[in-house]
Amino acid sequence: MELKYKNQIVKVNEGTTGFDLLKILNVEGKGNVLVYKLNGELFDLATSLPNGGDFSFVTKDDAEAFALLNHDAAHLMAQAILSMYPKAKFGIGPDISEGFYYDIDFGDAIINDSDLAVIEARMLELSKADFRVMRQVVTKEKALEIFANNEYKIELIKEINERITIYSQGDFVDLCYGPHLPSTRYVQHFKLLSLAGAYWRGDSSRKQLTRIYGVAFFSKEALDKHLANLEEAKKRDHRKLGRELGLFMLSEYGPGFPFWLPKGMRLYHELEHWWIKKQREAGYEFVKTPQILSRELWETSGHWLNYRENMYTTLIDDRDFAIKPMNCPGSILIYNNGLHSYKDLPIRMAEHGHVHRHEPSGSLNGLFRVRSFTQDDAHIYCRKDQLQGEIKRLLKLYDEVYKTFDLSYHIELSTRPEKKFIGDIKTWNLSEKALAKACKASGIPFKINEGDGAFYGPKLDFKLRDSLGRIWQCGTIQLDMNLPERFDISYIDANNQKVRPIMLHRAVFGSIERFIGILIEHYAGAFPLWLAPTQIAILPVNNDAHLKHANSVVRKLEKEGFRVELDASNEKLGYRLRTSQVNKIPYTLVIGDKEQNDNLVTYRKFGAKDQITVPYREFIALIKREIRDKA
Repeated sequence: MELKYKNQIVKVNEGTTGFDLLKILNVEGKGNVLVYKLNGELFDLATSLPNGGDFSFVTKDDAEAFALLNHDAAHLMAQAILSMYPKAKFGIGPDISEGFYYDIDFGDAIINDSDLAVIEARMLELSKADFRVMRQVVTKEKALEIFANNEYKIELIKEINERITIYSQGDFVDLCYGPHLPSTRYVQHFKLLSLAGAYWRGDSSRKQLTRIYGVAFFSKEALDKHLANLEEAKKRDHRKLGRELGLFMLSEYGPGFPFWLPKGMRLYHELEHWWIKKQREAGYEFVKTPQILSRELWETSGHWLNYRENMYTTLIDDRDFAIKPMNCPGSILIYNNGLHSYKDLPIRMAEHGHVHRHEPSGSLNGLFRVRSFTQDDAHIYCRKDQLQGEIKRLLKLYDEVYKTFDLSYHIELSTRPEKKFIGDIKTWNLSEKALAKACKASGIPFKINEGDGAFYGPKLDFKLRDSLGRIWQCGTIQLDMNLPERFDISYIDANNQKVRPIMLHRAVFGSIERFIGILIEHYAGAFPLWLAPTQIAILPVNNDAHLKHANSVVRKLEKEGFRVELDASNEKLGYRLRTSQVNKIPYTLVIGDKEQNDNLVTYRKFGAKDQITVPYREFIALIKREIRDKA
């Protein structure tokens, strides 16, 4: 058979393995090679090539390496646990974007955090033992025999209709599709991070297993850096900072429904007002649609069939209604409120729409996963000849917004879901090609995320990278040729014929609540001046001598439009300065004799030690420039 390897054609015999090819091709740095890739599919090095085609090796430096290593780490952890707890039964143990986990039934044994270090020590012993990882293809009957004492694996096996593969290392055997690294010695630098409860297959009616999370890297330096980032992330936790800075609160009276406190609302409004201005400049008109709409609407849109389990419903006048989980059907009703000519398009309709979606209680997480949130939504109705131009305009807008917050990003094209989707496959294929073409025309690289599109159309997902290097799913552009069809919307073309418009769904923040949560952690609560809930703190040195002038400064600054707080408490000046720093206020002004007598301002910036004295007007010009530049 023939292989295409680094622009050369290599002929090999049937039965040739990846290990054989390492020798045939005389590959340097063999120890860095993990698996091989053939026609886009990954295989163990010990596996014989099933056919010819495009061939390459995957090394520790490649994008797939982290997932491969962490999948092996999950198996190594399971092997260690089984050697310590022979009655343990294993569920599912995948790699995930942050590392790996395994769901385990420990039977009568009780596991706590102190046991993780002991399991780690056993993992290290097994890693040094350098067990070879062996793959075997077996029949369903044989697999059921091997895992006869594990009801979790039996359930999985019974659902498999294709070939069944098992992997073994030492005396440990697991049901797994693979691929895996050649031996256990590749997994040397790892950390078990936490314990959690997890219902088998996410079903709360079934047994709760113990989930152990961990992470692995190829070097100690990379692991140490990651663990340091995790510690920093704990300090930046938006729930912790939100409480300490008085931004928002959560209550058991409304799980998943955040309460915004006064300082949080200042931040919320500033962000929202800036974004509304930005959208108006981009040609959007704002609308508002009702919170509750009838079942018939949601049946027409497809939500009742495809999204019903996430919707809150109620009965009004003996009719079923639902609180809106999305804004798009309401936007379509507004579009249908009048006749439209081809000359009217594109119509860019924005709505900061408050939506409700039922999320499982176990998944709720501060502002990141809530049941009530506001989408910075917009729907664009355009002609086919306008589609590429509109997507390019959107890509430019997204870039400008994310750069304002110093957030880098990459784009993923999410394609048709395997099961729950509406419309015909031909329309889906055309829509996916249109999104890909627009990205290419804009010179923006993207990845394919198979099967993760919305049920009504493919989408571009924007993955943001924050100051700690963490990835967040935020903005999305969804191309929809299905809802216009279902709602029978149209415009009149130049030939006086009815034509179906293309609909684009767009959200840049995604959810304003979630985006604020990301910003809290991105900035560690120290917001740039233009966003900060309190921009300036005023501290009189002595209330008897300086409070009157301090109040005058507060009034003048407030008239200039700044958000100001006066701290005239009886605490010592040093204590009040520290309090201002703890509250992460960008500027702290100290008012003493010279400031009062000479119309000066002495300020300290957040995080700085030095105090700087300047004329009042110079200070005003300084902070206005900082706000204007979004520094």
